[in-house]
Amino acid sequence: MKQDYYEILGITKSATKVEIKKAYRKKALQYHPDKNPGDKAAEDNFKKAAEAYDVLKDENKKARYDQYGHAAFENNGGFGQGGGGMNMDDIFSQFGDIFGGHFGRGFSGFGGGGRRQVRVKGSNLRIRLKLDLKEITQGVTKKVKVKRKVQAPGVTFTTCATCNGAGQVTQIKNTILGRMQTAATCNTCHGAGQMIDKRPSGADSQGLITSEELVEINIPAGVMDGIQLKVTGKGNEAPGTNSVAGDLLVVIEEIEHDTLKREGNNIHYQLYISFPEAALGMSKEIETVTGKVKIKIENGTQSGKIFRLRGKGIPNLEGYGTGDMLVHINVWTPKQLSKEQKKFFQRVLEDDNFIPNPSRNDSSFFDRIRDMFS
Repeated sequence: MKQDYYEILGITKSATKVEIKKAYRKKALQYHPDKNPGDKAAEDNFKKAAEAYDVLKDENKKARYDQYGHAAFENNGGFGQGGGGMNMDDIFSQFGDIFGGHFGRGFSGFGGGGRRQVRVKGSNLRIRLKLDLKEITQGVTKKVKVKRKVQAPGVTFTTCATCNGAGQVTQIKNTILGRMQTAATCNTCHGAGQMIDKRPSGADSQGLITSEELVEINIPAGVMDGIQLKVTGKGNEAPGTNSVAGDLLVVIEEIEHDTLKREGNNIHYQLYISFPEAALGMSKEIETVTGKVKIKIENGTQSGKIFRLRGKGIPNLEGYGTGDMLVHINVWTPKQLSKEQKKFFQRVLEDDNFIPNPSRNDSSFFDRIRDMFS
């Protein structure tokens, strides 16, 4: 089972942004590969800390994680998660925010590690994907056409002469604290470490062309409107032989059902029955997300009664069971009556059996609301 992000950084859910950043800085210093050469356990902890920080530093990601746990970012559909898809270059790229510019790529304060070659990552793409309630309940595979930037066939690159392929230039300045070394992105190659040597016809200034690709997206059951999933490596490519493609971010948009209303993992359905059906009782066929089922309505059923169909709702995204379907009974009162019908009801008005006389067993409105959420 995957370790809790708060536990990895040694903080609580109430930790502030400053405390989260401070905790990550401490872990990064403790487990950095240059400080622990050849230590696989330290490298794993270093990656775990970066993954945790990548999620918890972002308010939106943190909110999703607090609500859904790891399932909010990773699933069996092949998506990367908030930090799980990060490689070492992704991790080092955020060090400027944590340690300042001079710690950037090389983290040379520990020595022995040397300068790491920059791997430029292409930009992410974002699409919205509409799903109906059945697709959300059962999970679905979608194929979508995505236009993305890719390296043009035949493009070649050469090492940048300014930074010698490092993607960064180092400057040493004399300050009142002594000699300080800082690193900045190379202005010549913009961090790629390479320049275009041969650019094919039709390619842009970075050697990229626009290509349309059919991408297969596996959506797990239980996703919610607004949740964002990630398909690793299906965003735009970047220039250079050592580059990696960005990611395709898939934002789920839930199509509202005509009769079924979702509330979390539960589904609500309003069933209207006639007065004779309520009085005599009968079986009714109703629609669920996965098909039609029959429910038995006992004679004397009151308007407002709620039937709970367990397991007929939405699966939990983390795999913790399935929600229920709540069928709300509404006894329909006709708005117009014929003369014969009026005479019938006038006669039954005098019958004591038709005078409302609820017992303690007949739940009140507030009791039904309480039972619904219990």
